[in-house]
Amino acid sequence: MSPDLLQPLPPKVLPWLLALPLVVLLASTLEGCVLTWRRRQPYDWRAYAATVGDVIGRRAVDALGLSAAAPVLGGAAAHPLTHLPLDSVASFALLFVGQEFLYYWYHRTAHRVRWFWATHCVHHSPNELTLASALRLGWTGKLTGSALFFAPLVWLGFAPGVVLAVVALNLLYQFWLHAPWIPRLGPLEWVLNTPSHHRVHHASNPEYLDRNFGGVLIVFDRLFGTFQAERPDVVIRYGLTQPLYSYNPLRIGLHGWLQLGRDLRDTQGWRARLRLLAGPPGGD
Repeated sequence: MSPDLLQPLPPKVLPWLLALPLVVLLASTLEGCVLTWRRRQPYDWRAYAATVGDVIGRRAVDALGLSAAAPVLGGAAAHPLTHLPLDSVASFALLFVGQEFLYYWYHRTAHRVRWFWATHCVHHSPNELTLASALRLGWTGKLTGSALFFAPLVWLGFAPGVVLAVVALNLLYQFWLHAPWIPRLGPLEWVLNTPSHHRVHHASNPEYLDRNFGGVLIVFDRLFGTFQAERPDVVIRYGLTQPLYSYNPLRIGLHGWLQLGRDLRDTQGWRARLRLLAGPPGGD
């Protein structure tokens, strides 16, 4: 995340936000060490290394400063409907709930539209769920315009840096959801996205596909019919429906785009190709 985009935030907040990737990487490493030491389950250190490669590659791409959403976010910021400073509980609540609502629809779209799935499938490529898998996000998110989903909040009057920071905090919350050893959390399961709900989201079982898209909250899944509770009679199978067994970060980061490119090549006519880009991912 660019420091320039975060300038509306208090200066003391910036170092913490920028240091978060290192903190979560250390936590992921600690999980691997503890699981290895306790021998509760084998830990795939090669998958961990592939995830670190994905993080490094994403940082390298981000350093290019390219973003398909930047012009739209800039235009929305230049012509807002009003100005909404974070000076009240109501404005904080509006930003939080609005971001959760838009994140739900971004995440649902990322699973159902091939153009966005080509990036998002990287996150679902690990065949085991660990804290490290939370960091495997792909390299091309900014290039595909995923931040466009949050432009309405900027147009409404929130500063772009504040909106992007809240999205980043949403993703930070989801980090702990990738710990498969955390049990169900009782009444919290009704409102919050929990590790149990997120295990369902990462499963490739037919019973669990395309479920539980929420970030911090699970309420929009319940409202829009995409909620699925974890079932004791279904053994979760993680990864893609067509598993990816590569440990090569380049292969992991680009396999969705390579498959999309092959399908576009084999599809006749521009209308059919556009339908392919906007359609569901199919076998991935």
